[in-house]
Amino acid sequence: MAQVLLYGGLVGISAILFAFPSKIRAPVGWLALAVGLSVFAIRLQHEPYAFPERGNLLSGVLALALGAGLIRPWLGARRFAPLLTRIALAATPLVVFFGLYATLAELEEVVVLRATDQRGVPQDLRLWVVDHEGAPWVTMPRWKADAHGLTDARVELVRNGAASCVIAKRQEDHAAVDRIFRLRHEKYRVQRLATALGIFGRSAGEDVVTLRLDPCATP
Repeated sequence: MAQVLLYGGLVGISAILFAFPSKIRAPVGWLALAVGLSVFAIRLQHEPYAFPERGNLLSGVLALALGAGLIRPWLGARRFAPLLTRIALAATPLVVFFGLYATLAELEEVVVLRATDQRGVPQDLRLWVVDHEGAPWVTMPRWKADAHGLTDARVELVRNGAASCVIAKRQEDHAAVDRIFRLRHEKYRVQRLATALGIFGRSAGEDVVTLRLDPCATP
């Protein structure tokens, strides 16, 4: 229900912006520009810096593009400028929402698991982490763990700028997964906000697994 209200509210705001574009074009443009910049700037607090990828990158670039287009007149498109402005304003709430989510997801502790995908290409997986029973734990969808061979896999963990070798011990027992999910809920304010908005469930889904990251044995 919360998710329906959230997206319904975004659609409502888009409709209002589309209908009344004249006085709010510039403020909305500056807001979009600020959110777009924040997607890239928030990662400066983590070491090493990780350039946004996939959906996060798309939300940041779109927010910057919409912001610039709303602040400056549509060069070379004067005939269609009013329509383009309305379309840009209507698109801004959804783009800003995803841009804010991409920013807030990096606001608290983020670790990197350096794994290899099914094509043999190295991938940096950015994840939230909790400490439990003397070890760090992360959660992810089962398909992502499968795609990167994360079952008792030897991978590199980057935490607080320091890299270390770990064995990712996969657990699929729902009670164990839900325990780590709830610990993450206690640690991360952004997850609590996302849960309140209906983006996350109050417990881990059946398609989620957890990984215990134990140090590699010394040769």
